[in-house]
Amino acid sequence: MKIVKPRASLLLSAALILLRFSSITFAQTVKSATSQSSAETIAELQKLLTAEVAAHASLPGELLHVHAPKQGIDVSLAAGVFDRESKRPLDPHNTFRVASVTKTFVAAAILRLYEDGKIKLDDPINRYLPTDYTTLLDAGGYPTSAITVRQLLTHTSGIFDYARAQQFFETIMSDPKHRWTRMEQVQAAIKWGKPYAEPGKVYHYSDTGYLLLGEMLERLTGKPLAAALRSVLDFKKLKLDETYLETLEPEPAGIKPLSHPYFGELDARDFDPSVDLYGGGGLVSSTEDLARFYRALVRGKVFRHAATLQIMLTVPPTNENAPGGPYAMGIQRRTIAGNTCWGHTGFWGTSVFHCPDIDVTIARHYNQAQPQPSFIFKTLYEQIASALRI
Repeated sequence: MKIVKPRASLLLSAALILLRFSSITFAQTVKSATSQSSAETIAELQKLLTAEVAAHASLPGELLHVHAPKQGIDVSLAAGVFDRESKRPLDPHNTFRVASVTKTFVAAAILRLYEDGKIKLDDPINRYLPTDYTTLLDAGGYPTSAITVRQLLTHTSGIFDYARAQQFFETIMSDPKHRWTRMEQVQAAIKWGKPYAEPGKVYHYSDTGYLLLGEMLERLTGKPLAAALRSVLDFKKLKLDETYLETLEPEPAGIKPLSHPYFGELDARDFDPSVDLYGGGGLVSSTEDLARFYRALVRGKVFRHAATLQIMLTVPPTNENAPGGPYAMGIQRRTIAGNTCWGHTGFWGTSVFHCPDIDVTIARHYNQAQPQPSFIFKTLYEQIASALRI
């Protein structure tokens, strides 16, 4: 019996991808292409990015920044649209909500305060939190005299993650413009869940823990979170000109507009950013700024002492098998084309990694929290590695 349906289906799929590919807009900003070879590699990177958007209808568009000095490449690329309604092309410097990538910034700021002697990592958290938080947590089964700052940083505190609760999702969907407070979200964690384990016993990702770190940053610096991050990490020195904490500080003048994040077919652009704003998320940035920050961080340009970076990159034994890769302090370890890389991912399709052994930094964003099943996160990273010949 001759079966022809699979081949017909394959041909139809290829035709649809080709049709979609032909309609995908793209753009690029080349900061450095030092040779004909690097220019050809950039063209290949653009082709890969455009092809990924064309092959996955769930992705409205995608942004990419690749910095590979040894290959003479420093480029921002874009493919697809800013939003599905207007279908305006994405600009390589359009900004976006980075979501949990914010955690790396918060962790780095805490470690800078550690360098300044303002906080000790193995101190109990009740030394740095106001009594309204400690009273709430203690009554909810979280002994603030036993949970340490280090455990918050490494997601080993055992504190329930409010963002994983079904009630949180339902509340957002029923009232997407509700303005949340940090305290309200900590209260939700107490109400909607139970401790994962005793402090220090297991890894379990917790946005709630990073809310508490955000509160600590404010108390230790005497500044609102936006100003604390900006000053402690010295955004100006790092040239993070397209990065800001949404609604908690003014949008920097002259930056490109915030692109539309999608949850499946739902445009979440008008969701109040306070759903994820107070330490576990909240930053808006560009792929170039994110690449610049992670590159500076992992290359030792953020901390005063090399030992501090080693503390940040130390993965506790409990965290070696964490989903998404071994997790240290606000930063993950992953392997790309056999190379050790450090970075983080975020809910709306953001990821950024710096690979120190090969001196390559990759930041990407695809504006979709729920890609279609055929989308495989690591594919583009592997293709980029192949294009760079690493």
